[in-house]
Amino acid sequence: MSPSSEDWLRRAVDHQNAGRLEEATAAFEALLALQPGLPDVWFDLGRLRRRIGRPEAALQAYDQALKQDVRGPEEARLNRAVILSEDLHRPDEAEIELQAALTLNPRFAAAWLNLGNLHEDRGRRDPARAAYEQALALEPGNVLALARLAGVARASGPDDSLIARLRAALKVIGSGTPDERMARADLGFALGRMLDEAKAFDEAFAVYAQANRDSRLISGPPGARYDRGAQEAVVDGLIAAFPNATSGGEGEEAPIFICGMFRSGSTLTEQILAAHSRVTPGGELELLPALVSRELQPWPHSLKDLDGQRIAFLRAAYLDGLHTRLPGADVVTDKRPDNFLHVGLIKTLFPRARIIHTRRDPLDNCLSCWFLHLGHAMPWALDLEDAAHWLIQQERLMDHWKSLWPDDIYTLDYDALVAEPEEKVRGLLNFCGLDWEDGCLSFHALDNAVRTASVWQVREPLYRRASGRWRNYEPHLGSLKAALGRA
Repeated sequence: MSPSSEDWLRRAVDHQNAGRLEEATAAFEALLALQPGLPDVWFDLGRLRRRIGRPEAALQAYDQALKQDVRGPEEARLNRAVILSEDLHRPDEAEIELQAALTLNPRFAAAWLNLGNLHEDRGRRDPARAAYEQALALEPGNVLALARLAGVARASGPDDSLIARLRAALKVIGSGTPDERMARADLGFALGRMLDEAKAFDEAFAVYAQANRDSRLISGPPGARYDRGAQEAVVDGLIAAFPNATSGGEGEEAPIFICGMFRSGSTLTEQILAAHSRVTPGGELELLPALVSRELQPWPHSLKDLDGQRIAFLRAAYLDGLHTRLPGADVVTDKRPDNFLHVGLIKTLFPRARIIHTRRDPLDNCLSCWFLHLGHAMPWALDLEDAAHWLIQQERLMDHWKSLWPDDIYTLDYDALVAEPEEKVRGLLNFCGLDWEDGCLSFHALDNAVRTASVWQVREPLYRRASGRWRNYEPHLGSLKAALGRA
């Protein structure tokens, strides 16, 4: 006897509650095959399809929900916009969806907030500011909108009115719940950025220190902790797993991979390449980490069982994901800093792949990470000495990769790039097998979407003011210098 609609619904809910998302998706699909006129189920299916990495299918599910008059259609439009922007790199279509959501419900603060994010990604400061202000007008207590507004503002000085708004908001927020700690962290990082811009460096450092403490405790005491020994073991395991260089793979398709320490110039590097007529920027693609998580556990021990057939499967899976996101592209960049952990896998799947390793002054680099709310997925960024340890381990692993593939890994130093831009850009293009184009020095004029914390920096011509920025905070950096061996 075939399962009924009620059976499929029960199975879908059970699978979803147990975290079995693939099975839950299949059960919802079976339910809709029997009873397609369920708009709320189509909505839930869209959410699940996105979570399991099927963005195009998720769009189709939300479209069905809309066609069948789902309750709260503006939310379906918003979810479509997020997929189009974040997963499929189609910002023009994302903006259309957000405008449609706001036509349906002009008081939908979440859509205004996302519209501000989209404008910000595309370097449109004034429209972004207006969208965040609209979200705040609708929801005056919206902490994220206030923090994002501060992110697009320019501080006129320590007495800037927006700095005062951030201070006032912090004063009334407690620290007893995870939501309160998250709000305090968001506001603290935003306030620290504005104080830094206002050159109130001592106060900025104190505010950033508190913001990092609040972030560490979001999930409650004792908070997120970075395990230095575990990270050293990861690096040891990767070095042991790849004792020798792979070879072969004549002429196979591969993107240009950009990796290194977070905040080391990887977004700038991608933007320079994106200004080339042949290059399409992929941004921070999740494709390699998803393959490792889904197909290569336990990592890296599973590598010893890889044979030619398995390698071909993994390569095809990566390329299928790439083509879904960036169909028809010629040269693609995959700019995910933590792919430095996966260089061995990259060279196994794509033996002729070119890899760019970005780096900058370690003091500037660690401080820049500490100034960002990177979240619990990167607990090392919550502590300057931990950031130094992460950076040192990253360099240790990169040194190993370079010993195996010295001709296929190009180190681009941020500080050298901003000091001698044309020389370094010519070297970068030559490494990538790309002809010189003058436009690569005018990368800041691009109208593409940039979804990283460097969105505003790469909208300006190359500048040198970020080099040596650590000197503004030198009285506070004794422990960081010692951790980096520069005391």
